[in-house]
Amino acid sequence: MTTATASVDIKALQKTWTAFDRIAHLRPIRTEEEYDRKVSLMNTLLDMVGDQEDHALSGLLDLVGELVAEYDTNQFAIEASEPKDVLRYLIESRGLKQGDLAEIVPQSNLSAILAGKRKISATLAGKLAKFFSISPAVFVPG
Repeated sequence: MTTATASVDIKALQKTWTAFDRIAHLRPIRTEEEYDRKVSLMNTLLDMVGDQEDHALSGLLDLVGELVAEYDTNQFAIEASEPKDVLRYLIESRGLKQGDLAEIVPQSNLSAILAGKRKISATLAGKLAKFFSISPAVFVPG
């Protein structure tokens, strides 16, 4: 047994995992039904976590977001685009102005994102995805 595993209480982990797994069923997504469940979980987490990066569930939100993004990438392969370009396209194609997204992201941050000076966080990707009714995976660099 390695030092890293020696410090983990496997029995406590197993008990905790069983309870957690009953609720979240956190595994790679293989079916549309599992995908729908993970997107629903992600949206619930987004509502709870918001933009609080230090929230107790922000790590879970990141993990679920990555699972959804991976499934989207594998199932709906499209030509890769930079997240900032996707965001710019969505804003322009819907006739929006930067101020229309002010409740989601401050205008200065949005300008920095569109200029390529700032990346889109997982939390912001979820909020933008919800706003535009699309998958958050489009805002994750691939």
